[in-house]
Amino acid sequence: MRKYWKFGALMAVIVGSLLWLATAGISGSQTYYKTITELNHMDNSAKTRHVRVGGDVMANSIVRSNGAVYFTLTQDKTILKVAYEGRDPLPDTFKDGAQALADGRLGPDGVFHASEIQAKCASKYASQPGVAPESIQKQVQTKPAYGS
Repeated sequence: MRKYWKFGALMAVIVGSLLWLATAGISGSQTYYKTITELNHMDNSAKTRHVRVGGDVMANSIVRSNGAVYFTLTQDKTILKVAYEGRDPLPDTFKDGAQALADGRLGPDGVFHASEIQAKCASKYASQPGVAPESIQKQVQTKPAYGS
């Protein structure tokens, strides 16, 4: 009977460890982000927690000054001022009107201090199913038919 208890305890430890690893891996790989409205409803927890917030970069709001980049995110007429002082360069697709994710903390002054910026890929780069990219269509139109 004592062998069964040892075996049962060992199996419980193994199964418990596997469950813990699975839940830790799932929660660590989540890429969820908050909207600007959700961030505003978080109150003080947004100032103490690391948060990822998404929105569209407002036109003519990108300003580079003293090694930092300041811009405004907007979403459904709600705006959020963002200060990015990260070490990594901004993505090439980060420009006016682009969708962006800012990763950081909300400051006491209401400015979101981002340590990382990610620009979402624009849908204009994805081709429509069954349609050749525009550059290939132009090449086909300008080349004469074979044998003519």
